[in-house]
Amino acid sequence: MKEGLAEPFVVDIPEATLQDLRARLRRARLAPDVDNESWRYGTNGDYLAGLLAYWADGFDWRAMERKINALPQERVLLDGIPIHYVHQRSPKPGAMPIILSHGWPWTFWDYHKVVGPLVDPVAHGGDARDAFHVVVPSLPGFGFSSPLRRSGVTWMDTADLFARVMTQVLGYDRFAAFGGDWGSIVTGQLGHKYPEHVIGIHNGTSALDIWNIERPWDLWGEMYNQAPQAMRPALRAYQRRFSSHVSVQVLDPQTLAHALHDSPAGLASWLVERRRTWSDCGGDVERRFTRDELLTHLTIYWATETLVTSVRYYAEAAAHPWTPSHDRTPRIEVPAGQSVFLSDTPTGQGPGRTPGVTFYREHERGGHFAPAEEPEAVVEDIREMFRPLR
Repeated sequence: MKEGLAEPFVVDIPEATLQDLRARLRRARLAPDVDNESWRYGTNGDYLAGLLAYWADGFDWRAMERKINALPQERVLLDGIPIHYVHQRSPKPGAMPIILSHGWPWTFWDYHKVVGPLVDPVAHGGDARDAFHVVVPSLPGFGFSSPLRRSGVTWMDTADLFARVMTQVLGYDRFAAFGGDWGSIVTGQLGHKYPEHVIGIHNGTSALDIWNIERPWDLWGEMYNQAPQAMRPALRAYQRRFSSHVSVQVLDPQTLAHALHDSPAGLASWLVERRRTWSDCGGDVERRFTRDELLTHLTIYWATETLVTSVRYYAEAAAHPWTPSHDRTPRIEVPAGQSVFLSDTPTGQGPGRTPGVTFYREHERGGHFAPAEEPEAVVEDIREMFRPLR
């Protein structure tokens, strides 16, 4: 790739990579697992064994590859960092450009169910006036935005890179932004640093300094001690769901990466547990994600060898505090929308409309991977958020 020059991209995993993956899966040595039917100790061994067997001998990656390649994709090299993205233009006049940013352990494919309805609302029961040109990038060091050959690339750098993709590479001087997980603070940073280009943000956190703490592996810190006693059980339960990956991926990302880079069984155990625990699945991960969907994400991480750079994203965030780009109030000056999926909140209750939020809605269904879990709700919220801003 030449610096700054976008090129068409087609996913085509080498057959040798797939054959090696299947061989590793067939000879996986799983740990003994006693009294863990409830997943109390982590990933259940029987479930994992069945998933690995299907990954080795039932999952058709080439079929999924064809589905992925049905979306137009490109890659561009910016400051030596390859950035992969879906770019689907709408046929509708007046469509609004929007960038959708993902998180961990997401991939860009978590947005695939919302692309069509946003691009062509009429074909999906909507109004042509709600059409978007949709851009879905992979975070640097995630999936096909690889290889990332240097350290120090943060979520703040990601916002800068994504702003360049939208304005310099694709030529959208004004665009909307939506995010989830890491994509949420990337989206918030876009709204903070680039208000001259950003029409508005949706699910972009205003807590841009969330990593500016001495103990970033502790999700609550002093907030827990200051919380009312009645709220503490819910906070503890939330921390149990989310704290283990934060601590190890901040403190020892490379130690973890060596193990999971060598073992697809380990990779599946680490990532699928998050899909189960963080989604609104009631303990049955396949209620929200089919096996093919789970294995599509796993295969992307495995084949691109990006588990290592994806987990380092946490260590980089902890090592590089956020610095404001301006001292104006509010920090984020563009209109902001907020969709709250209640099973993904610390207390199971929405925080309420925060200052500066122009659109707010709570959802009883859906969890941490909302665009994949409840795509219709996400699409409708995006449409309503940006309708007055056209």
